[in-house]
Amino acid sequence: MSEQDSHTGPIKTPKQLIWTVVASFIIPIITIILLVNYVAFGDKPAAGSDGMTEQAIAKRIQPLGMVEIRDASDVASLKTGVQVYEAVCGACHTSGAAGAPKLGDAAAWGPRVATGYEALLTSALKGKGAMGAQGGGDYSDYEIARAVVHMANQGGGKFAEPKPPAPAASAAN
Repeated sequence: MSEQDSHTGPIKTPKQLIWTVVASFIIPIITIILLVNYVAFGDKPAAGSDGMTEQAIAKRIQPLGMVEIRDASDVASLKTGVQVYEAVCGACHTSGAAGAPKLGDAAAWGPRVATGYEALLTSALKGKGAMGAQGGGDYSDYEIARAVVHMANQGGGKFAEPKPPAPAASAAN
């Protein structure tokens, strides 16, 4: 084998050179076109999808919270003691968490009932121990008082239901 044969490449004729040059431009261009088509026309939701229905739009733009305006003098709109207990107080008073007396446990409620309704109400409104003010809820003093009476009476107390707040004086002159 001569020295000249070892330095020659795989392209021996001008025809092979032309095919190699053409292929080196056409193959990358075809590859790019196929990749663009794959990305641009891949599986996407069709125009007839349910993304633009009224329900789908309403779900996307629904409010995160709500504002409830209540009339404090409307007794019917106020929560009962049971409703407040179930919403806020029951989290600790059902299981006895953080030393809270369990609902209906006369032995645990006895000393507390003996302190009187006002002392129990003050503890519920201002907080005591691990319990935050109003048990961490957002209720009126009257609603908290109803919950206190409910829990104390379940534990052996004989407290009467608190009187509803007096209607606010109207400012109409």
